[in-house]
Amino acid sequence: MQQLNTVETERLTLKAISEADADLIFKLYNEPKFIEFIGDRKIGSPEDARKYIIARFLPQAQKLGFGNYVIFRKSDHEKLGAVGIFERDGLDVYDIGFSLLPEFENKGYAFEAAKALLDAAFSKLGIHRISAITTHNNFSSQKLIEKLGLKYIKTVRLPNDTEELRYYEIQDQSIKKETP
Repeated sequence: MQQLNTVETERLTLKAISEADADLIFKLYNEPKFIEFIGDRKIGSPEDARKYIIARFLPQAQKLGFGNYVIFRKSDHEKLGAVGIFERDGLDVYDIGFSLLPEFENKGYAFEAAKALLDAAFSKLGIHRISAITTHNNFSSQKLIEKLGLKYIKTVRLPNDTEELRYYEIQDQSIKKETP
């Protein structure tokens, strides 16, 4: 199994999430936009965030070698948000997701981080297709997903969820298509 612990760009370092990132997850997951567009994960304290990391993120990283990454700005090592590739119930394709603290939005960080992670997934992890899901009214996420090259396919509902989501997908462009 290929392990992906770090990805770098010109301005950013993506590091595999750890318990030490509980402060960021607590803050990020309690942002009003996160709750509105992604959902309320009921993380009421940094300790709840640490337990969430242990229960939700670390098992996938151990099983698959990839998962959620904290986005650090290289210039000052500030934690900006998170980006990840996730195995989700109800989807048969790995799913990319991203979220930034509000003060770091609209600076190109989410695109830069997500593009680097997509590229690493295709080139280093051998993943051939990646999906993204978002709510119908999360227009900024839709714009970023499309800028990353994912194409809208259909609407989906995840298990135990009543909300219909927009489903996008991209295929590794380096794979040669077989001709009949």
